[in-house]
Formats: sequence, structure tokens, C-alpha cells
Amino acid sequence: MPMPQASYQRRESSVVYIGDTPLGGSYPIRVQSMTTTPTDDTEACVAQAKRIIAAGGEYVRLTTQGIKEAENLRNISAALRAEGITTPLVADVHFNAHVADVAALYAEKVRINPGNYVDVARTFKHLEYTDEEYAAELAKIRTRLVPFLRICKEHHTAIRLGVNHGSLSDRIMSRYGDTPEGMVESCMEFLRICIDEDFSNVVISIKASNTLVMVRTVRLLVRQMDSEGMAFPIHLGVTEAGEGEDGRIKSAVGIGALLGEGIGDTIRVSLSEAPEAEIPVARKLVAYAAESALKRAEAIEGISDDTLTLCYDKTSLEDLQLKAAMDAGAPLIDGLAHKLVVRNANDSIPPAKLVETADAILQAARVKFTKTEYISCPGCGRTLYDLQETIARVKAATSHFKGLKIAIMGCIVNGPGEMADADYGYVGAGRGKISLYRGKECVEKNIPQEEAVSHLLRLIEQDLPQRTQK
Repeated sequence: MPMPQASYQRRESSVVYIGDTPLGGSYPIRVQSMTTTPTDDTEACVAQAKRIIAAGGEYVRLTTQGIKEAENLRNISAALRAEGITTPLVADVHFNAHVADVAALYAEKVRINPGNYVDVARTFKHLEYTDEEYAAELAKIRTRLVPFLRICKEHHTAIRLGVNHGSLSDRIMSRYGDTPEGMVESCMEFLRICIDEDFSNVVISIKASNTLVMVRTVRLLVRQMDSEGMAFPIHLGVTEAGEGEDGRIKSAVGIGALLGEGIGDTIRVSLSEAPEAEIPVARKLVAYAAESALKRAEAIEGISDDTLTLCYDKTSLEDLQLKAAMDAGAPLIDGLAHKLVVRNANDSIPPAKLVETADAILQAARVKFTKTEYISCPGCGRTLYDLQETIARVKAATSHFKGLKIAIMGCIVNGPGEMADADYGYVGAGRGKISLYRGKECVEKNIPQEEAVSHLLRLIEQDLPQRTQK
């Protein structure tokens, strides 16, 4: 059957100013990345920010885990501005609301996570609340959030409400479960307070490492905002997407499915690589989404016998992979097809790579698993080990476990939560120390880094007989 060919039209959204850079409305879709250097190292952050900007990044985010890092944003900003660089800086804050207050003095935007802004760190405990007790918890959020919003108003600082599937609070999980509804409500609790306080300089993101969860939840968020008369701009990303071809394909499946529906005002492609490597990929996704609906539809031959067939004429493997992943994302996520064929009109790309690409897209869309799945964060100033080297070591030891999902996380912020979507997790617990997870349960703590991969391999092999019987 032929695919629907609705014309592309951006979702209407309000305009937010990040520094002097407008976002939303009819303005271009903005691309961004995040530094991986310690935020108390001014020189390193400035150098990496300049590489991101030179690659085309329009916002630069920096992890801001403490007051010291928040204060140093002033020095980083001053060093960049002294060179005539006006690109907005975004502070990324978790666990400490007071840090957000300080960061708002120096950054053009502050990201806060509703899952840990007021609620305590996630412990996966089920909590029981009466309606009155739950209302009291919401009052705590209001009491803490309102002073922050007033600081942001005074300093013309935008905020991003960044909900992450891996760090929903126990409170939300206990009432709504691990569901898209819970993720959306986590965001809406904060948005309603912003509306009450007449604060509209807000961007929203709801991210997950699972593309199905990410796409379905963002769609639900848009519907919920529409029902409450809100139209805030949306930041898109598949968190912990990984690296290499798989990371690019996974990002294109999730981000592309939503961009194709007109959803998304700014994007980040989260790769476990140098931050500046994310920008060209993001640029390609934006450019392709902006192409006419007719041109995009030409690639889609249709669906027959549960098989989606795509045909291109490309000489670049990456271009073909990104475009095929974007075109296939929504049909596969929505269950319109469960098989995929990717064709190319010239012989510049070997047939075997076309088959591998189709398999990788099916796996990214959670339709069919043909190899080990790696959920790895892109790294930031919180990362507690050499991420790229560690990913290579873990892959070398575990890539033969077909269909197994392994998470490799630089720190604890999203670590345990993302373990819920993985069979095993390798998480930075301290300098030179690693904790291992089976699902969301920590089974070994503070292993010396040099021994951690062998411990992970032993854990998986010990579990193999039980997994085979399932």
C-alpha cells in the first residue's frame, strides 16, 4: 500500500529567546551539542565550545554539577565574548536547585530536570500518597521553582525543562508507572507553575534511549500541551544513542520520525564521540526534514506483505543511512511494517551494507534485534572515565551476544534509570571505579576500572543459562 503523503508543516510554537538567538515559531530548527570537559576548567571548555561552534553548533551546553562550576560559567562566557563569540551557553543542572539559581546569573539558558530538581534521587521505591500528600509534594516544587523563575526573569535567562526517561522520580513512578503519561506529567507539573507565574521563556524536552518511548511520549506531550493551550518550543533527542553508525541511525529514527511530523524546534544528536562530531549529523537531519514532502515520498516505494521498501540514489553511506532511518522511523514505530528493504540505484554502496543498514534501522526502531545493543551516553564534565576507550573495550568483549542490551554510562545521573531499558549496565561510580547493574539492580559496586570489563563479561556468562531457558 502507498504511504501517506501529507505535506510537511512545522508545528506552531511560541518564540523563546536564548540570549539574542530566537527559537521556535518560524525560525530555523537550531542544532546544539554539549561539552565533555570539566566545567571548572575554563581553558578546556572554551576550546571545546569553539570547536562545537566552528562545526555549526548554535547553542553550547555545559554540565553544572556544583556551585563552583556554576560560578565558572561567568569566566567561560567572558573568555568567549572577549573573542567576539556570542553563541548562547546552556547550564545543565541536576540534583541541586540552588546551583540552577547561580547558573541563571551567567548562562543564557538553564536546563533543569523535573525528576531531580526537588524530588530526591531515584531509588526505585514504590511510594504511597494520599491526594493531600501528593498535593503537598507539588507545593514543594512551586515553593522552590518560583524563586528560580524570578531570577531568570530578572536576568532574561531561558530555561529548559528536560525530562529524561532514565531519571523520573520515585513519586512520579509510583503514581503513573514507567509510562509516557508519567513522563509527560513530570513535565506538565513544572509547566503549569511557569504559566501561573507568567514565565514563558521555556523550552521542553522529553528524551529516552528507547526510540518508541521517545516518539510516543513527545507526541503525547504535544497533545497535552494543545489541550491546555500551551505551545512551547520542543528540543528533540534520543539520549544515550551510542556511537558510530548505530548511534547515527538510532538518532535519525527517533528525531526523524518527529521532525517529519513537524515537531521539533531544536535538536541534539547525542553521540559517544567528540561533541563537534554531533553537529554535521544534526545538520543533515534538519536539512532532510526541510525537503519537500514530495521529494521525501519519492524514496518510499510503499508497504507490501508487512515490508517497507525504500529506494535511493546515494554515493554516501552515511547520507543513505540517515535518510533511510528518518523515512522508516514513523512507519516502523507505528507498526505499519515489521520488515524493511533498502535499495540504492547505483552500485557505490555494496548490497551487504544495504542489508546491514536495514537491520540496524529495524533494531533502532525496536522491531528486530540482530546484534548487541549498546546504550551509551555522549559524555559530559561528569563522566568518570574515558568513555570512547571504554565503549571499545566493552564492545570487543561482548559484541557476540546477539540481542543483548548493554548500557555504558559515564556517571550516575541517568545511569540506574537507563538500566531499566538494558539487560546490563556499566556505570561510573567514582574516579577509577565502576558499578555493574543487572537491569536496574546494582550487583557489584566500586570495581577498579581496569577489572570492570572482565567482571561484566563474567556476569553475563553466568546468566546465560537462565536467559537461554526464557
